[in-house]
Amino acid sequence: MAQIMFDWQNIDTVLLDMDGTLLDLHFDTFFWLEHLPLRYAQIHSMNVDEARSWLHERIIQQQGSLNWYCLDFWTDELNIPVAELKKEVADKIAFRPHVKDFLATLKQEGIRTVIVTNAHQDSLSLKIEKTGLNQLVDDVICSHDFGLAKETSGFWDKLQKVEPFNKERTLLVDDSFAVLQSAREYGIRYLLSIFQPDSQQPKREINDFTAIDHFNEITPK
Repeated sequence: MAQIMFDWQNIDTVLLDMDGTLLDLHFDTFFWLEHLPLRYAQIHSMNVDEARSWLHERIIQQQGSLNWYCLDFWTDELNIPVAELKKEVADKIAFRPHVKDFLATLKQEGIRTVIVTNAHQDSLSLKIEKTGLNQLVDDVICSHDFGLAKETSGFWDKLQKVEPFNKERTLLVDDSFAVLQSAREYGIRYLLSIFQPDSQQPKREINDFTAIDHFNEITPK
């Protein structure tokens, strides 16, 4: 694939999603679609397929809201210790290709890197424990601290207050189209998506945003 050209001289800040962007989304996909239904069925003495269908219906109802990402909400809703269950499959947490080299290069270039994630604090802590990701960037910001998901327009104003950035000189990389659209409406100039957030799922067709397979396609030379 031809390298996507960014004029890195015009970018001061890179805002980075975590799950599906820096880390392989397969961990999350596997947990919510496979491991959680299995453990829910075991805990509540249900058929696994019935549990999967019921859980899928409940989860979809919260899509796009902060509850969708909130482990406390799902712990209360499902009456199971969701954060603890995530630890059972934590060995599946993994970087996407070329992430470490990309972040190291941006640091060398003096470009500020900030992880901006919708992940719940407990999930974020688990992933940091497994990857040391927080040591590779300048800051990590969790949307739960604002009470707003990134898909919400008011999120970006709250982000500006704790992490001031020039919209004209900022790049956002995120696998969520809803988040990218929200950022576009806010006025962030450079937007980039990911073709294959989950390494075990097919590559997506993306028409509305520029996208990459891996970060080596845009790493400054």
